Amino acid sequence: MRSHFQALKQILDEKIIAIVRLDSAEHFIEAATALKAGGISVVEFTCSTPDALEMLKKVAVHFDDEMLIGAGTVLDSETARSAMLAGAEFIVTPTVSLTTIEICKRYGKPIVAGAMTPTEILISWEAGADLIKVFPVDAIGGPDYIKAILAPLPQLRLVPTGGVSVKNAASYLKAGAVSVAVGGSLVDKRAAISGDWSTISAEARRLVAEVRKTVV
Repeated sequence: MRSHFQALKQILDEKIIAIVRLDSAEHFIEAATALKAGGISVVEFTCSTPDALEMLKKVAVHFDDEMLIGAGTVLDSETARSAMLAGAEFIVTPTVSLTTIEICKRYGKPIVAGAMTPTEILISWEAGADLIKVFPVDAIGGPDYIKAILAPLPQLRLVPTGGVSVKNAASYLKAGAVSVAVGGSLVDKRAAISGDWSTISAEARRLVAEVRKTVV
């Protein structure tokens, strides 16, 4: 189990959070394995998937320290606590939840807090969020929005989500984002259903290659 510092550093160093949002949790381990084969080791499993927390326990045990496993779509502090007890080493919310930020600080786990407007972003940051998930970023201006937010608020650590893909990930990082979170374009539901894990691995490799181009 990593410390808060170690987990946060891994997210910042690798610059990619892969989001696994599937209709069933039964393929969580296969999805994570495919991502790992493609060079990604920071993975968020969404709590909106049925039985996600139960499977999260198995994923955490299966990969141990090989991958950094997080829980996403966390809507409240109770779910956050359950996810951390199941083995999640970081928490991601889709919206502002001050009580969730508070419990993550209490348990010493990094939190990527969801926000959209400048006010929401700053509220979450001042409440102690480690990173701010700007969502849905593609619908509100893309990389230009990240750049605009950081102009008056350069201290923020922003993680754009929602419409981020291999094609534009580098643009977000060049705009000042510290990491990107990539979901459907990376872990395609149709590929998962058909067991086409090689396609997911290949997409992961392409994403890693694009992100590495931005590393100085």
